[in-house]
Amino acid sequence: MARPIKETPILYGEDARRFEERMKNPPRVTPEEREKMLADFKLGMEMLKRGERIRKRSV
Repeated sequence: MARPIKETPILYGEDARRFEERMKNPPRVTPEEREKMLADFKLGMEMLKRGERIRKRSV
């Protein structure tokens, strides 16, 4: 059986202010950083696919 999901904590004070400010002004990502992130994501997905293929062959 799955365990129940705990409630999300509520932020107060300085933590809430910083969180709200960060949501309003997300960090900027340069095109080079975005390209690297996408390449890393694609690599990770390919690794997962290969692992699944290997696991299915060994069963």
